[in-house]
Amino acid sequence: MAKLNVELVKSLNGRLEKHIATANSLGLRRIGDSTVQPDNDQTRGKIAQIGYLLKVTEVK
Repeated sequence: MAKLNVELVKSLNGRLEKHIATANSLGLRRIGDSTVQPDNDQTRGKIAQIGYLLKVTEVK
């Protein structure tokens, strides 16, 4: 199964509570945090919601 490396590149300060909760559910707390997530519909939905805060790359 494919995996995605998700990195938080913008601050969560002043963002909507829903967007902060989404970032936290991905394991992202502060700028520079990154996690490897499975490439599935749930993860893609979270990335779509807060994509303006993230840098996403595919892990081989």
